[in-house]
Amino acid sequence: MKVQGRQSVMQSGRRWVGVLLVSVLVAGCSSAGGDESDSDSAAAGDATASASPTPATELTFNVDEGASGVPVDTALTVGVSHGQITAVTAHFGGKATRKTTLDGDLTPDGASWTAASLLEPGKRYTVSVTTRDESGKVSTESRAFRTQQLTLDQQAYASLSPMDGATVGVAMPVIVRFDIPVKRRAEVEKRLVVSSTPKVEGTWSWMSDSEVHYRPRKYWPAGTKVKVHAGINGVRTAKGVWGQEDRDTAFTVTKRAVTTVVDVSRHKATVKINGKVARVLPATTGKPGFQTRNGTKVIMEKHPTKRMDAATTGISEGSSEYYNIENVRYAMRVTNSGEFIHAAPWSTGSQGSANVSHGCTGLSTSNAAWLYGISHIGDPVKFIRSDRKVLEPQNGWTDWNVSYAEFAKGSALS
Repeated sequence: MKVQGRQSVMQSGRRWVGVLLVSVLVAGCSSAGGDESDSDSAAAGDATASASPTPATELTFNVDEGASGVPVDTALTVGVSHGQITAVTAHFGGKATRKTTLDGDLTPDGASWTAASLLEPGKRYTVSVTTRDESGKVSTESRAFRTQQLTLDQQAYASLSPMDGATVGVAMPVIVRFDIPVKRRAEVEKRLVVSSTPKVEGTWSWMSDSEVHYRPRKYWPAGTKVKVHAGINGVRTAKGVWGQEDRDTAFTVTKRAVTTVVDVSRHKATVKINGKVARVLPATTGKPGFQTRNGTKVIMEKHPTKRMDAATTGISEGSSEYYNIENVRYAMRVTNSGEFIHAAPWSTGSQGSANVSHGCTGLSTSNAAWLYGISHIGDPVKFIRSDRKVLEPQNGWTDWNVSYAEFAKGSALS
């Protein structure tokens, strides 16, 4: 605008010269020169007014220069008047790197910038903002501040399951566990994001203050690719406690969907692959007093061999029901209380005709090896027609043992 002002003055000057020439030429013929002189004076006044100084850009920060103890749940923002923000660099430490830089979003009109994530504790941040004023002049302004210090006891750490890069079954829930109980569930849940290809509908549900699960409305489609982002860094999770760091994981659902139905009263396990019956396996399940629970369970662990000690299920060594068996083969856990599917060569005579176990599902060694070989953690196993009707909530991954509507009631955002 200053340049335009100078041009306006020069143009007015040229117009003034032109008027003088015309005035000289017609002076002997007319007395109108006085009117033209008044008009040119007004034009010169307009030119002077247009040459007023361009207003300086003014930045506004939501954190003061040199501030200390800035809360880690602060979302850094920068605004500008009389200009545009063209770039912002915010980082902690001496050098900006991918790990130390705070990403952010600039509005399309360049009026403001907001950090996309919260702050790290005990760090000195430097913020550099480049602006362009209304005349096109570019300038950069920097500020620095320091965030609050936090102990580990003031930081909640989140662990994610499945592990990054895992291939899982179609019933696998996403599980987030916290080492410090979460009291501000809604604030945390807002920061938990699941995306998938193909896109499916799903919801979170809190199992406790320390654990939250996500499941889709129906089983994951075979071959689905899933990404999970827990953006909890700096989020206040409870009084005096904040999220320790963001966590991410990505996993793939197997292209071969294995689903199993164990018919307790008919002593058989029907295994389907991608919806088609692959095999019907003779099986034995829990005998009277140790009946296997009804309900939809999910394979939680796989062990080529495992020691099975009845003491872990509450049976004392002095009991006639006590057992301690080394190297039980092809063991797959489906409940926290100790139900497994495994090879049971000692009960092949009863498999397909009687229930003689202490609650596990016993198969022949060859059948157990086959099922183990095609199964993944996250495969569903549904038990039907048992006299033991109730599968206790959270006795394993019981997410599918309730309706989707019931599961969704556990969301802090529902």
